[in-house]
Amino acid sequence: MLFKNHPEHNARSAGTSSKARIKVNQKLLDWADLVFVMETKHKELLKQQFVTTGKQLIVLNIDDNYKFGDAELIDILKSTLNGYL
Repeated sequence: MLFKNHPEHNARSAGTSSKARIKVNQKLLDWADLVFVMETKHKELLKQQFVTTGKQLIVLNIDDNYKFGDAELIDILKSTLNGYL
């Protein structure tokens, strides 16, 4: 995981696809203070399928065409999330 063992933040990863290794669920959303999604369609999907009231859903505007753990994606995520960490 990208931020495993981060000294200040706890992070979890889940996908919206039915093929996702770990699928997003209400319990994960309830646990999170901030929810980052790659595309606007992911945000809309979460809002349609789950209770997101009071949750900050942040769209990173990263095309969802990478495989999990892709080195290029990790670099993009580190750069994009830098302002939040």
